[in-house]
Amino acid sequence: MTAIFRPAFELDPFDLLWKDLRETQAHFSAITQKITHPVDIYETDNGIQFEIAAVGLEDKDIEISVENDTLRICYEKLPQQELQPIYRGIKRSGFDLTWKISTKFDLTKLEASLDKGLLTLTIPVAEGKAARKISINTPKALI
Repeated sequence: MTAIFRPAFELDPFDLLWKDLRETQAHFSAITQKITHPVDIYETDNGIQFEIAAVGLEDKDIEISVENDTLRICYEKLPQQELQPIYRGIKRSGFDLTWKISTKFDLTKLEASLDKGLLTLTIPVAEGKAARKISINTPKALI
């Protein structure tokens, strides 16, 4: 049987986002829960990358905040002049995305860019936490 919970020291790349079980508010999204806003999350060689759909938004419209190990991306939809649509296919809603980020990643070095409707956040691996190759030393035979 597969263990549902693992200790923090056994985190793997898919555990980089987890739900704070002590938190009583429901705004935290575990990676296994459905996220209603279009988001892609990638682990790269250098860290982790979030790509969030932000079509029609400008950088001033989006609030990104970091508190301890919590990353929050928020956009509150501004009221617009209502026209009578013939067809409505574009989702125009706000979003409030919050994740707990593993200490494997350095949130102090988070970089964000907005290009062609795609908000990209890049968080590098924390120094000293990157994977490294260990060589095996073999003792030389005494002659």
